[in-house]
Amino acid sequence: MLKKLVIANRGEIALRILRACRDLGISTVAVHSEPDRSLIHVLLADESVCIGPAPATDSYLNIPAILSAAEVTHADAVHPGYGFLSENANFATCVEESGLIFVGPRAATIEKMGDKVSAIALMSELGVPCVPGSGGPIGDDNATNQQLAEKIGYPILIKAAGGGGGRGMRVVETAQELAVAIATTRTEAAANFANDVVYMEKFLANPRHIEFQVLADGNGKAIHLGERDCSLQRRHQKVLEEAPAPGIDSETRDRVGQLCVSVCERIKYRGAGTFEFLYENGEFYFIEMNTRVQVEHPVTEAITGIDIIKEQLKIAAGEPLTYRQQDIEFRGHAIECRINAEDPVTFIPAPGRIDHYPAPGGPGVRMDSHLYSGYTVPPHYDSMIGKLIVHSEDRPGAVRRMSAALGELIIDGITSNIALHQRILADSRFIDGAVNIHFLDQ
Repeated sequence: MLKKLVIANRGEIALRILRACRDLGISTVAVHSEPDRSLIHVLLADESVCIGPAPATDSYLNIPAILSAAEVTHADAVHPGYGFLSENANFATCVEESGLIFVGPRAATIEKMGDKVSAIALMSELGVPCVPGSGGPIGDDNATNQQLAEKIGYPILIKAAGGGGGRGMRVVETAQELAVAIATTRTEAAANFANDVVYMEKFLANPRHIEFQVLADGNGKAIHLGERDCSLQRRHQKVLEEAPAPGIDSETRDRVGQLCVSVCERIKYRGAGTFEFLYENGEFYFIEMNTRVQVEHPVTEAITGIDIIKEQLKIAAGEPLTYRQQDIEFRGHAIECRINAEDPVTFIPAPGRIDHYPAPGGPGVRMDSHLYSGYTVPPHYDSMIGKLIVHSEDRPGAVRRMSAALGELIIDGITSNIALHQRILADSRFIDGAVNIHFLDQ
């Protein structure tokens, strides 16, 4: 087992990783920015190292500083969490070239799957259904692009090959908009992802967003842990997730899950990963793979009883998979609400001091958060301040339990999106499981 781990992240995921390390007897090193020195995981870690000022570029994205912290504390591994450097192939390379273990896939895998064009090409080759599209990068010739768009059929999406987090995509409704949309997306992609490659795919009218969780040992063995429905999104950012996905039967789950497993086995994938699909009219279409732990992993943990972070750490230590596919049982239903420090209508971030914070509790209720009374939410990072997860015997029970838990959740001193979640939970279309990725935008 790993001996000492650098947690190269902040907030609730850093605290989550620390707790998993304690379960496995792994010592922890918390790296943090100057304003984050009072985070709970920093106070609880065996050691802590300040790696720079508030801006993420000077701290959580500062590769030399993170590696220096690992060196001075004699750590043997680094866990990137999600966001920041978690899907940065160069970071994974630097970690391993420094003699450390990167808790995640190999750098070559991150690079291949991080480029959506190459990922889609690989999936098509391996028999995974993909959204109809260009099948590769598009060039600057307007006539060629117009012909391709007409063949695919409007509306279409122009997407950045290196995009993520809801950025780097643009809907095009008519041929007159195409050239400008391509040029604008290409410019944004170069500025945000240092990669100006863009591609084209069909814009599905009313799809759901369904993803499959996998675990793989890096030596050709893999399992899937079922699917999650992540259709409730605003500006392409997930707001609420649940597992299992409403309306997906066990036969379909096993068929699509085994497709994901076969890909992992073919490419010798290592660690936790997520295959993301659009689902419309009974058909799945692959859109991307995330080579890290997802924000929404707790709903899968709730219905399977498997600690995904601990499995990541075991795999990184070279241990075989703890479970076989036949060991995986899906029990009940789980829902996660992302709690953000932001206005519930405008989504404008609302950092500030927490005056009072009693967390909800009771059977089947879990609150993953780094908040405490007196903590000040900084303005420098993502607005998510916690995740409220509930588990019940069925979906109606989970909806009722989440509604009750949201009623108990109090975050005085700042504005949060609790009211948005309460509106969602009370909406008849959500209760009926009849929402798609455009629901919140509409």
